[in-house]
Amino acid sequence: MLALSRKKGEALVINNNVEITILEIKGEQVKIGISAPKEVPVYRKEIYVQIEEANKEAMDSGTAMEGLKNLFG
Repeated sequence: MLALSRKKGEALVINNNVEITILEIKGEQVKIGISAPKEVPVYRKEIYVQIEEANKEAMDSGTAMEGLKNLFG
């Protein structure tokens, strides 16, 4: 993991097309702004984990395979 120090108003760039800017620092909370192309999904980690778990459950349940079978006859 790369750890960087940034002050309010400073930014960092990831992969030439994602910019993360420190908007506000209040106590232990930091507000950030993220500029990224529309095709780059940006999620809070807890939401991303929920999506991953839901996708895994769908694959494990066999519903996806049944759906494909029904789709292609």
